[in-house]
Amino acid sequence: MTARILIVEDEALVAMELGLLMEDMGHEVAGYAADSFAALSHAALGGVDLALIDMHLADGPTGAEVGRRLADQGVNVLYVTANPTMIGRGPARVIGVLCKPADEAVIENAVAYALACREGRAMSPPVDLRLLN
Repeated sequence: MTARILIVEDEALVAMELGLLMEDMGHEVAGYAADSFAALSHAALGGVDLALIDMHLADGPTGAEVGRRLADQGVNVLYVTANPTMIGRGPARVIGVLCKPADEAVIENAVAYALACREGRAMSPPVDLRLLN
């Protein structure tokens, strides 16, 4: 399945690396957002299947709130952050959190798991993914 993935990350090089990895996996990057306003604006356009979200964005530690709001709009969420303790439980579509730095295989496995969850397919969660629900 080709998914549309939103990258919510304020470090441009990290965002670009994630975007290239998603494209290598056969997915489409729905957009890049460095702050909460841009993330919510991209999602408002529709068609986002999964968002990869950092905790600290250009407008502060707003990633958890962005994730909750996107999940409420039907977007599946994976947090990719160096600050995993800032994240509590989330809505059902908030899948889990990956600790940065994470290598490509870890991210690929977590994305595959999140998309399987979205499609209702059974799949074992990757070892490196801390589930939130």
